[in-house]
This record gives sequence, C-alpha cells and structure tokens, in this order.
Amino acid sequence: MNPYLRVNVEVDQPGRGVRSSDIVLAVLRAAKRQPQSAGFRLPPVRILAHQLGVSKNTVAAAYDELIARGAVDSVPRRGIFLCGASHPSDAPRAAGPPNPRFLAPSMAPQGSAAKLGVDLSRVFIDPALLPRDQLAVCFRSVLRLPGIHTFYDAQGYPPLRYAIAERVRRRGIPARAEHVIITTGSQQALDIACRALVDKSIATENPAYALGKRLFEMNGLRVTGLAFDPFQGIDLPAWSRQLRAAKPSLLYLTTNFQNPTGYSLSTEESARILALANEIPMGILEDDWGSDMLPFSEYRPPLRALGGSNVLYMNSFTKKLLPAIRIGYLLANDQTVGALVEAKRVSTLGNPTLMEAALSEFLDRGYYDVHLKRLQASLDERYQLCLQLLRQHMPDGVQWTTPGGGPLLWVKLPSQVDVTHLQRRLRSHRINIDSSSASFFGTPHLHGFKLGYAFPTPRELGDSIPKLARAIQAEMELS
Repeated sequence: MNPYLRVNVEVDQPGRGVRSSDIVLAVLRAAKRQPQSAGFRLPPVRILAHQLGVSKNTVAAAYDELIARGAVDSVPRRGIFLCGASHPSDAPRAAGPPNPRFLAPSMAPQGSAAKLGVDLSRVFIDPALLPRDQLAVCFRSVLRLPGIHTFYDAQGYPPLRYAIAERVRRRGIPARAEHVIITTGSQQALDIACRALVDKSIATENPAYALGKRLFEMNGLRVTGLAFDPFQGIDLPAWSRQLRAAKPSLLYLTTNFQNPTGYSLSTEESARILALANEIPMGILEDDWGSDMLPFSEYRPPLRALGGSNVLYMNSFTKKLLPAIRIGYLLANDQTVGALVEAKRVSTLGNPTLMEAALSEFLDRGYYDVHLKRLQASLDERYQLCLQLLRQHMPDGVQWTTPGGGPLLWVKLPSQVDVTHLQRRLRSHRINIDSSSASFFGTPHLHGFKLGYAFPTPRELGDSIPKLARAIQAEMELS
C-alpha cells in the first residue's frame, strides 16, 4: 500500500479561507520537499475537505488542476498518486473495451473496425498523445461561467478570438480579434469561403485535400487542379500558365505538410506564388494546419505573414487536440470578414459556445503550449522511426518523401506494382493503405500512397512497415 502524502496548506492572508489554488501549491511544495514521494497517494477528497474545513468541490478542483498539470495521476478505483512511480496493480481493474483506438466507426474505413488492425492511411494522431484530462478540467471549469449555456456569437466566442489573434501575431501575422472567425474545424472554413465567393472559381494543388476538392465540386465551383510532384517541388512556370488561363478568384493552398503528400512549400516558392497572385490578380486561402506540429523542421513564414492581409489564413486545433473537438478558425480582413461571417451565420447561426469556451480556457492556462512540446517530441520520434524502418526494409525502387515533420509522407512505388492488388494483399495482414485516388484531378500522375505515421503506435509501426515492404516486394516479383 502506497503511503499518503502529508499536505500542509498555508494561506497568505490570515483569516482568508483555503482556496483550491492553496491546495495545489501545498501539494507541489510537499512533493518538492520529499524527493522520494513519487507514487505517494493524495488524501481522499472527502477526508482532506473535512481536515481543511472546505467543500469537497474545492478539493476536487485542486486535484483536477494537478491532473491537468501532469503532477499527479488518477487511477480508477485506486486513487490519485504523485507522478513518477508505478501504481499498485494487484486490485481488479474495471473491464474496458478491447483496443478502443478503433471504436469510432464513423471515422473508420469501410469494413469492420475489428478487422482493420493498423491503418497507415490516417493523418490523425494517436489518441494516447492527446490531452484528454486537461480538456476535461477546462470543460468542468467553464460550465460554471455565467451565461455560457445560452450565449453564442456567430463569429465565435470573443475571448477565444482574442487568444487566437495573439497566437498568430507571435507567428509574425498582424491580426485583430475582429478579423478572426471561429469555425467547426477547417472544413467549415473552406465551406464559408466557397459560399462567400462571388466568382465561383478556385484553384488548388493536384493531388488535393480530398474532402476540400469534393466540397468545391459540391458547391458548384469551377476548379483548376495544379499538378505538382512532392519529389521535385512546384513547377511554377506551369502553374503560372494554368492560372493565367483559368483566372480563378481564389487559390487554396496547404503550405505545410499537405495532405496527401506531406509536402511543404519552400520560402522561395511561397514568395513566387505571392508575386504571381498579385500579377493575375487573385486571392489566396492559406491552410496552415501543420505549422505547429513539429518545431524541428525548418521554420517557414506563413503566406499571410509574407503577403499581407489579402491572404486569408486558416488553421485548426482538431487533429492536435481531439478529433471530437471540431474547432478551427479563419483569419479574414476588412474587405472579407463581413461576407464570411454572414455565410457562416446563415448556415449554422453559431457554433457550440461551451466547446469554444473550454478551448479558450485551455489556451489561457498554458496547457496548449505544454501539450504541443510533448506532441512535437513524440511525433518527431515516430517520424524518425518511420524513416529508419523504410530504409531498413523497403526494396530497391521504392522512394519516399522526407517532409521533416507532420503526420504523413508519400511513398512512390515502381510502375509495375498494382496499388489495388497491394491493398488486397495487405488486408490479409490487417494493414490498410490508401492510394488517395480521390485527391487527383483526372488520371493520377503520382503512383503510390500516403503513409501516416502519427496514428499507429511505435510498436504498430515496427510491425506493419516490414510487412508492407514484404508485400511490395511480392508484388514486384509478380510482374
């Protein structure tokens, strides 16, 4: 049985009652004074509340804050422990569903989730890396805010808009809260941009973000696909000819870790695209969803920072926090913000304020920056592991991109390998890949598939990539 931590709470003003922040400070001080206290239990909420003469809610709020800071762990049916040691495991544990990573049928590929195994096509992040406990603390906190249950703003929760404006200013982008529009993920940002376009024409990469391409088509936009090869970069003279001929009103680009190729624009490419946009002229919608996923990659200023306010800038918290928290944002300008807010208002009225307030609290407490540092380190480890496994196991003739970060890369196959046959072969090993054929305009000019390394665990990567390599080798030997 692990010993209990002795908690001595001090208040800074005589006569003032004990607050949850006092309890947090007392626990942190006690842990610091006792270097061998890792694994000690915290007193049960009811007992500590009685000892201090405070409500159980006060103690519970303090424990929630400690969990969110990563100072303690909550173990179901066992208690709360200071971090740094293993917890007793002899007691029976509550039965849970097997392999909960695949219990989201609406997001799973076609077929039984139980048969899926390892999905190498997903650009989501391993749920084990996401800050569920800290988010839960923030949700509980904002539920107590006055008016939170009835208030909504079509443009988005004002404190969150101010927090986002401050964050993007740190990336070199002049931003004001009145230009920030909160959206349901990046998909709604794309949707309202489509709705607000007067001239229904747009250009984008080829291959493109598949759901964005489908959205443009469903909105009746005239779409121009700009072909590129992630191994060679952007063919800017070819893009210039296409864009001058098509004269789209908007160019939609993913500047960092493009889906499905993982490609990021170089600073030179960004500057030349901005110059071209000014010459044609046309607007730019920049999707910068991957910019804060890995600090070890080369820093590239966003197009909005280089090109000024005529570039619409969008980003999302969804993949970096929890897929169920569908929150993104669109940074507009004086000329476009009114039309974009109206396009959002008439389609949804507004988004759930509770969700936006919880994210605002998450940012305000500093949890997001702490989470990003941990996430970036974990993703870099998986990226390096993925490259190592590819180098060790892939047969000659197979190539892959090295995006420097993000959640995915592109694998180029020899021409004799049939991707459909390869997919069938891999299914027998419970491995899934996706050729991303829906991302291309016309016949695909790239032969291969995207490989997502952020969702599988390191163990799953270590097991699945050698099997993938053997399956490719087998397909090569058939031809």
